[in-house]
Formats: sequence, structure tokens, C-alpha cells
Amino acid sequence: MTITRAAAALLALSLAGYAHAAQPIAGRWLTEDGSAIIQVGPCGTSTCGRIAAVVKPRPGAPTTDVNNPDPSLRNRSMVGLPILSGFTDAGNEWRGRIYDPRNGKSYKSIVTRGENGTLRVKGCISFICQTQVWKAAR
Repeated sequence: MTITRAAAALLALSLAGYAHAAQPIAGRWLTEDGSAIIQVGPCGTSTCGRIAAVVKPRPGAPTTDVNNPDPSLRNRSMVGLPILSGFTDAGNEWRGRIYDPRNGKSYKSIVTRGENGTLRVKGCISFICQTQVWKAAR
């Protein structure tokens, strides 16, 4: 292999790394059911998301994290509650954990940007996953 061909191969490999970077997910997102706005952004060395506002509270729903398995966290307000944590760029997607305050459980999660500007948020238990589509909040 000539030096020119080797340099071209190295350049192609380095550019391929950029082509596979996940699209940014930072911003304000309205959950699929329209119940909350999630603010997503940097948190130290990863990306996380917190409830910025409860838009449509469910009748009789708690206003604190009452279902958290840690009793010391059950008095946390829903507004400001961490929902997405530890997300890192994994090529074409972001991988981390998602917390569901309705049942107090955390799940493996994969987040990607949709072609139409939406956020596809997937929560998984083993190989069983459920996906929600979040829209940009205005």
C-alpha cells in the first residue's frame, strides 16, 4: 500500500467516526402523552433529563416521587425529578437509564432523534422494549 493510499484510508476511517455520531438530544421535550416537559442537557460527563414542568397532571396523581424504592427520595417534587441519566453517545443513538416515577423503576434506555425532529425514547427490560415519541416543546 502506498503512503497516499494509507493516508486516504486513515482519513476515511476518521471521517466514518464522525458520520456515526449520534445526533444531539439536548432541548425541551413534551412526553408522548403530553403530561410533562423534560429538559435534556449535559450533566457532568454524560447527558441527563429532568421534569421541567408537569403539563397535564393526572387526577389524584402524587406530586412527589412516592413510588421511589429509596424511602429517603419519596418526598422529591416531580418538577426537577431526574428521568434520564447517564446517557452517552453510542454511535447512532444515546444509551443510558430512564426512570418511571409512576412505578419507581429504572430501565435500560436508548434515545435517538427522529427524522422529523422528534425524540424516540425506548425503555427496555431484557429484550422487551417500549418506545415513546417525544415532540419538541415550545
